[in-house]
Amino acid sequence: MAEYSFHLDIVSAEERLYSGSVSAVTVSGSEGELGIRYGHAPLLTAIRPGLVQYVTKAGQQEVLYVSGGMLEVQGSSVMVLADTAIRAEDLDKAKAEEAKRAAEAKLQNSSHDVDYAEAAADLARAMAKLRVLQLVKR
Repeated sequence: MAEYSFHLDIVSAEERLYSGSVSAVTVSGSEGELGIRYGHAPLLTAIRPGLVQYVTKAGQQEVLYVSGGMLEVQGSSVMVLADTAIRAEDLDKAKAEEAKRAAEAKLQNSSHDVDYAEAAADLARAMAKLRVLQLVKR
């Protein structure tokens, strides 16, 4: 199995969340979900708010929420540079649901003071957190 593993680093502005060998990684890329396995072609792409899911060499599946960032695939290594990254078990469902409600309320507001792009981004982040929580619950 070792020949089919590769090195993964997940780093945020605050900390290094993971560094080690994995057999697979799934990331929410700017154009959709990306599945990365050993031998993947080199790639550099933006990450949208969503999940980073990886399987360690021992077969353990881990899930993180990322608010955005960059993904780089080079040879036998993958680097996730996240703006913010939170382990799934550290997410607060009540806060995520409240953030979703607040963002939806902003989008419904017909006032000219509302920054729709910011409200839409807030909604995307909140929904991504809830999606990560839903996956972990399974």
